[in-house]
Amino acid sequence: MAWLMIIAAGLFEVAMAFSLKHSNGFSVLLPSIGFVVTGALSFGLLAVALKSLDVGTAYAVWTGIGAVGTATLGMIALGEGVSLIKIASIALILAGVAGLNLAGGGH
Repeated sequence: MAWLMIIAAGLFEVAMAFSLKHSNGFSVLLPSIGFVVTGALSFGLLAVALKSLDVGTAYAVWTGIGAVGTATLGMIALGEGVSLIKIASIALILAGVAGLNLAGGGH
């Protein structure tokens, strides 16, 4: 169950970043509220999951989902540039998170 919370927390982190982008420096109300709500959900789920998971691995998975998800969403939905270096960097993040998990970071 804790791993599902980490995955959900990571997805809320992506939503938080997306809301932050659309808040235009907190000058647009609804995306600003979205940022606060998704941020609270993301950190709240992370905090609960950390009761039973190792902090290093759980945090790496959480930030990995956030980084990969946000970069991918930026390229797909926001028209940000796509390059081989970006794709390779995303693959390296995924490999690093998988490596931490294989190293025995979970219970």
